[in-house]
Amino acid sequence: MTNPNPPSGSPDKEPATEAQAAQNTLGNTERAESATTPTQPAPDRKPSLGQLFLDNLWAANTFTVTLLSLVLAAIVGAVLMIISDPDVLATYSYITARPSDAINSSWTLVSEAYGNLFKGSVFDPDAVGFQAAMSPISETLTYTAPLVFTGLSVALAFRGGLFNIGAQGQATMGVILAALAGFLLPLPPGLHLLVAVLAGALGGAIWGFIPGILKARTGAHEVINTIMLNYIAVYFLTWLILQRGVQDPNRTDAISRPVDASAQLPRLFGDNLRAHAGILLAILATWAVAWLLNRSTLGFELRAVGANPDAARTAGISVTRTYVLIMVFAGVLAGLGGSNMVLGTTASALTPLVVAQIGFDGILVALLGRVKPWGVALAALLFGALQAGGNRMQSYSGISLELVTVLQALIVIFIAAPALVKAIFQLRAARAARLQTSLAKGW
Repeated sequence: MTNPNPPSGSPDKEPATEAQAAQNTLGNTERAESATTPTQPAPDRKPSLGQLFLDNLWAANTFTVTLLSLVLAAIVGAVLMIISDPDVLATYSYITARPSDAINSSWTLVSEAYGNLFKGSVFDPDAVGFQAAMSPISETLTYTAPLVFTGLSVALAFRGGLFNIGAQGQATMGVILAALAGFLLPLPPGLHLLVAVLAGALGGAIWGFIPGILKARTGAHEVINTIMLNYIAVYFLTWLILQRGVQDPNRTDAISRPVDASAQLPRLFGDNLRAHAGILLAILATWAVAWLLNRSTLGFELRAVGANPDAARTAGISVTRTYVLIMVFAGVLAGLGGSNMVLGTTASALTPLVVAQIGFDGILVALLGRVKPWGVALAALLFGALQAGGNRMQSYSGISLELVTVLQALIVIFIAAPALVKAIFQLRAARAARLQTSLAKGW
């Protein structure tokens, strides 16, 4: 007679004994209790500062990518120096016979060039006396001041969703009104400087208002408008210089009367060094723009419009008003940068090239600073150092000054392509902050 309840398990194995069944039951009970009982979490150990530094050193954060972009630009610049020097390049024709000649000559050329770049912009160890020691810093700050203003102008427009190509024209109008106020208005010293600076800001504001109102009212693209206004401003400057009462009566070339001493920015390190109070105004403007963007209601509206105009309009923000204010404020900043060119120590009179390229360089500064105010200030300092050191590099090393422009362009190219830098150096993904690629959102 068959068993109605056959033992469970595999048919080819012996059925479990009572002792084994009891042991299995006890084991199952213990496992169930351990599953239902919450485990005590392991105590968290805070990593040390050194561990955090090492963990993030090779991560694709903003600082690392920017630093490595500078390294890449310096390497490519060194290669360009070598291939552009015929004497050094000739040593590579017999590199297999005597490789030391090529290595030594290349190292001598590159090290001297970058050494002179440092000595002309930061510090010269061979300098004797206070004036010689402070001269590199003075030159760097002189070139930095106007770039901070034009960089902030472009960055502020970026944060509002606008591409301000017109910083060059706005700076030109700023330098025109600042100079006219500087030599046409007979005012006492302190008041004269204040009026001249405000006149420069007014000139930039007017030239920023025009594309702003056209963008807000008609939808005309600000890039087209600002480019056209750049040409108008340049040709207006060229025409104005030759007019009676503006042109220097003692000169026959295109140069205006000099700005009165009462309207010039005071120098910081004495009459023999060019650094002036414009750098202090630049720092103040950087703080003001940072406060505007991050602490004020208007700054919130500006960032909201830059991120999504339709959503901002739905939330009750006047996009039309915001566009106009963005371009006016951008024009004010660029106009202040232009006024630095004629009220400072760069020039004391109007010439067709008085503004140089500070408006277009401001675009590069804004990109390098990732359209953030203090980042823009640091980028302007770097560009000012490259420009100041480039003069010495050209004089002492025979390196073309255009190579400095190439270095600036290379830095911006690598900054604008973080994926390329990550691929070259095999960077890990950043944990704390992800790299952004949208200009309007502040990178």
